[in-house]
Amino acid sequence: MVVAKPKVSYEECRRKRLEENKKRMEALNLPKIAQSLRNSLTPKPSPMKSVKKPRTLEKEVVVVRRSSRVANLPAPVYKEVVIDRVLIPRRISKHRDLSNRVYASDEARAAAIEIAEKLQSGLEPQYPNFIKSMLPSHVTGGFWLGLPVHFCKVNLPKRDEVMTLIDEDGNEYPTIYLARKTGLSGGWKGFSVAHELMDGDALIFQLVRPSAFKVYIVRVNGDGQDNQS
Repeated sequence: MVVAKPKVSYEECRRKRLEENKKRMEALNLPKIAQSLRNSLTPKPSPMKSVKKPRTLEKEVVVVRRSSRVANLPAPVYKEVVIDRVLIPRRISKHRDLSNRVYASDEARAAAIEIAEKLQSGLEPQYPNFIKSMLPSHVTGGFWLGLPVHFCKVNLPKRDEVMTLIDEDGNEYPTIYLARKTGLSGGWKGFSVAHELMDGDALIFQLVRPSAFKVYIVRVNGDGQDNQS
């Protein structure tokens, strides 16, 4: 008579198999080998990165090297220098209607210059002078009056200066003389408008003082010619 073996449950078989596998792994020292592999593959933090030191800027006083010739002299002190601007007082001038302005012909311009040359010959020779024929840019628009370069270099200041224009009635008009550009800028418009200068008028500039011109005006149309004082 054959006796039947009792049936073993699935969980019991699985438990026995896990115990057998565990014994085999311990016999082969597999757990320690696996742990050592995990430790070797885990990156170790850098000692430089783990400790963060705050950045500090070290200030060092550097002595500027100076020449032996000035080593014993006191150090120069640099401070801001304020340059006073030359201001020209504004004159209230009447509005001029330039819509009907007339340009001088070559003949009329030449005639005015000829009269100015005759007037120039009678001036005191000790005072330098020159003749300037007016152009549209002198009496309208930009109101810039360029002066003869050679005359400026010989007789006028080497730096910007206030030049006074004195008309034949003795009225004075301050203007700005720009030495580098050898011409009159600010203030010239006031003189031009006040005397109603036109294209073709001939002006005689007589240097009566280092910073003052006596101005004689010869009209291009021959009418209202200013007389010499």
